Amino acid sequence: MNKQKFIDKFMAAFVLLAMFKIIGIVAQLFHESFWSVVGTLVIFLIVAFIILLVITSLKDKEQKQRNAGKKGSGGGSFYLENSLFDRIRSKYEELAEKYIAENEYKKAAKVYMNLLQDNYRGAKTLEEGGFYNEAAVVYLKKLKNKSDAAACYEKAKQYKKAIDLYKEMEQKEKVGDLYKEINDLKNAHTYYQMVADDYTTNNQMVKASLVYRKKMEKIEEAQKVLLKGWEEDKDPFNCLNNYFANIFDMKKLGSEIRDLYEKTPAHKKLIYLDVMKHEFKKSPELQTTTRNIAYQIISEKVETRSEIINELKHFNPEDEVILKDISRFKTSRNKMFNR
Repeated sequence: MNKQKFIDKFMAAFVLLAMFKIIGIVAQLFHESFWSVVGTLVIFLIVAFIILLVITSLKDKEQKQRNAGKKGSGGGSFYLENSLFDRIRSKYEELAEKYIAENEYKKAAKVYMNLLQDNYRGAKTLEEGGFYNEAAVVYLKKLKNKSDAAACYEKAKQYKKAIDLYKEMEQKEKVGDLYKEINDLKNAHTYYQMVADDYTTNNQMVKASLVYRKKMEKIEEAQKVLLKGWEEDKDPFNCLNNYFANIFDMKKLGSEIRDLYEKTPAHKKLIYLDVMKHEFKKSPELQTTTRNIAYQIISEKVETRSEIINELKHFNPEDEVILKDISRFKTSRNKMFNR
């Protein structure tokens, strides 16, 4: 009996709510287009019909159970409520999927948001359907998700709105990218400079150089910040490696390698040696210069770091004799220390 009362009450409440909903939809004519309101009304009527079918089905089923003399437990009402709502939700899901299959993304989004109370899936559905402005509004107003809203505005080419949101989120590089997209290079460079300054302050010299070189096309500034990183021991290996990588004239590069080596303090010569391994492989024109510098560093350090002798093989990759010489050196040195 309790189950039957629940169904009857639910149906009465649903009919009453449906009437209010229809009145509300009709009232939208004052601030929305006629066809938009008609579309919303049609969706609601279809859903209302589905719900009524479910309720009627459950009511008939309960009546048959009562006539057959079946008695439910105390938790039957709770089970019935869950069953009812699960069925209704399932019908909503099927309706949304049907609309998506028919490329009716706006209608599917309304089902997700208005009937399933799932604003995120509604926004995602709008985005998948290419309704980026509408999706952005849902992300922003209903979900307070500035990141996804900005991405949608960007897809919709609403760059000003996207820029404003990225500014609020302090994504300076993204702001610079969008200003560059609309050919506002002055503002783009202003924000890129902020990004480069932030990287420099945090001792991320390589990242700062990439902003100068790739975003701002300021090669000289990129080289300055890399040289600064090398000289001030802020990720020195990567700074020097990238500094040399940005010089494409092999003659100029060879000269720069020699000049910088002359200014290199003793405590950084092992780092310089590691960089020379990369430069040696770059071009035959650099092999003599890099090999000579490597020999100088190895000869200076071999007394205190005997293992450095192994580095000779990197600068004589095809010389089998050098491997034998290295082996003899290790053997003789071991004998000397074992006496």
